[in-house]
Amino acid sequence: MMENAEYQKAQNQEIKLGIEEGLDVSVYSNPEFNWLQMEQIRMGLKDKIDVSVYANPDYSFDTMRQIRLSLYSAIDLMPYLDRGFTDDSLEEIRLALLDKLPIDKWLDDNMCGPQIHEVRIGLCEQLDVSVYSDIKYNWMQMQEIRLGLEKKLNVFIYANRLYSCQQMKEIRLGLEAGLDVSSYSSLVLSATDMKKKRLSLLSDKTTKTSIVNGREPLLDSLRKNEFVISIEDNGNKAYAYIPWVPGNIVMKEDIYHDLERREIVFGIKHEAISDLIDKKRMNEKILIAEGIPAQRGSDGWFEFFVRLDLPRIPAPLPDGGVDYVNIEAFEMVDKDEKIAVYHRAGKGTDGKNIYGETIHADNGTEKKPLRGEGFVIAPDGVTYLSRMNGKFEYVNDRIIITNVLVVNEDVTAVTGRLEVDGTVHVFGSVYSGGYIKASGDIIIEHNVETARLIAGGNVMIKKGSCSKNDCFIEAGGEVSGSFFEAANIKARGNVKANYIMKSNINTMGKVIVSGSKGVLLGGTICAVRGVDTYNLGNSSHIKTYLEVGRTELYQKEQEEYAERREKLLNDLMILEQGGKRVLQRVTADKEIPRDTLRRVHANIAAKSQELADLDAEVSKLANMTDQNMNMPVCVRGRAYGGSIIVINAIKYMLSSEVYRVVFKLRNKQVVMVTL
Repeated sequence: MMENAEYQKAQNQEIKLGIEEGLDVSVYSNPEFNWLQMEQIRMGLKDKIDVSVYANPDYSFDTMRQIRLSLYSAIDLMPYLDRGFTDDSLEEIRLALLDKLPIDKWLDDNMCGPQIHEVRIGLCEQLDVSVYSDIKYNWMQMQEIRLGLEKKLNVFIYANRLYSCQQMKEIRLGLEAGLDVSSYSSLVLSATDMKKKRLSLLSDKTTKTSIVNGREPLLDSLRKNEFVISIEDNGNKAYAYIPWVPGNIVMKEDIYHDLERREIVFGIKHEAISDLIDKKRMNEKILIAEGIPAQRGSDGWFEFFVRLDLPRIPAPLPDGGVDYVNIEAFEMVDKDEKIAVYHRAGKGTDGKNIYGETIHADNGTEKKPLRGEGFVIAPDGVTYLSRMNGKFEYVNDRIIITNVLVVNEDVTAVTGRLEVDGTVHVFGSVYSGGYIKASGDIIIEHNVETARLIAGGNVMIKKGSCSKNDCFIEAGGEVSGSFFEAANIKARGNVKANYIMKSNINTMGKVIVSGSKGVLLGGTICAVRGVDTYNLGNSSHIKTYLEVGRTELYQKEQEEYAERREKLLNDLMILEQGGKRVLQRVTADKEIPRDTLRRVHANIAAKSQELADLDAEVSKLANMTDQNMNMPVCVRGRAYGGSIIVINAIKYMLSSEVYRVVFKLRNKQVVMVTL
């Protein structure tokens, strides 16, 4: 991947950073992503959010960034993305939703980012945005109407889309100065002509005022008084902006008068206003008033006293293989050991906006109690204690503590049959005649030879398995080890090793062979979700048979699904018929206990949900095996002649050596595509 010439230097850097941070870089190791897109996906992976939502080469990096930021705040931007909003438009929508503004009411699919910005700022300042939230206005026209609303002007005088934004500005400035703008608010006049008439009216007004007051009119006629006070952050902040315009003179009294007119009374920054005026900070946006934001209470959280970060993925070896020997399989806990403590949510602290209004704070969100098995909750209601000596796992927000049988010797025919309700951890090897059956996991620290291993969970053989086709392994989860030679494996999860030779594997998952020296050679491999190996076969053309997709195990799974579905339908029909009989009794004015009615409805709802979940599983299984599988058989090194690839019952025989290829279905044929 790193040697592919399509990757640029910046892209390689993002991949290296991801590897150093222990991330799954395969999510974005695609030459279709530019380095900025890769960066957004890497940052999402690092923050443990669902990057699949935006890991799409069709999205720009800025669109990716907005979706990533929205996920942190539990904001769903996908409906807006589907409507065609991207980049800065999504940013404005996200900020509006973050401030809980009713942006949807005023949003039009044809609006651009700056238009949405004007609507958002108007909503923040609690203005009547219905006056200008119309696609017929461009964003600069919207801005002029918004500025007029801020100063409580009669904006309907110029809220006409036929006016240019410059014409609107001249009318607005005239209204601010208290002029009779009717003499120049004509569509026939250009913005330049309007400005001349406005200045003339302003000069006449200044002259009259000065004569009355006995002052010299010349200096006053040249004075301008242009500034903008904008309200942002949903009424929590006020900014002043004085544009540089020849003759523009703004006094402190002007700022304070406008603050008073807007009823801004709290959090006024007097030093900032003095600094703005005294140092003549033109063309700068200065914060002049700031409220106290409400502080949401802290959410409830669990403090764990056992490790949750045991590496699920073993450490890589220098050749790209996997170190199965030194991986820690699980965490052990003792009876009555404290495993977690819940810290309750905190109360929020009220704030105050710049209008002096109290902003009520939300209290933190309480978490639901932990569920699982093998533990008890202490009388204080927050402390979780182990109920036994055993293996600790934290999966899908569930604590699972199960019995562990520790065997400190080799397992042979002499040891006898080991059958355990829990996990078995063997600190030796399993030799001829060894038999282990466990409802949980089976972990073997050394080797397995002639033996039978049956696990409800995973099977891990750290050093590997070597036999004469008389080693049998069954797992309800994954099977992993350094190597497998002449083994018979049946699993529901993935089968992973650094090399696999002359083995017969049947799995609902994927077969993964890692490392530049890794090889999948000989035997029969049937994997529903596909095969990913470095080398396939060898130069001696030993027959290696790969079948992926709709294998015999897949067909059997489909039959089992069909039987389960038929049974569920029958159960549901019986429950519904019982429910009808109950309703008939109610209709006949017979009293039926509420608990009985509630149980009937609950049973029907539970069975319906079970049927829906089953249909979802069937759909997921079918999606695994359709023609759109991305890389059903991936060979990252060399694939030698003599290998047979079957995808969804369509056969392909490799006749010669090829390098770095993917075998996939296209138009009901198996084809090779170069990696």
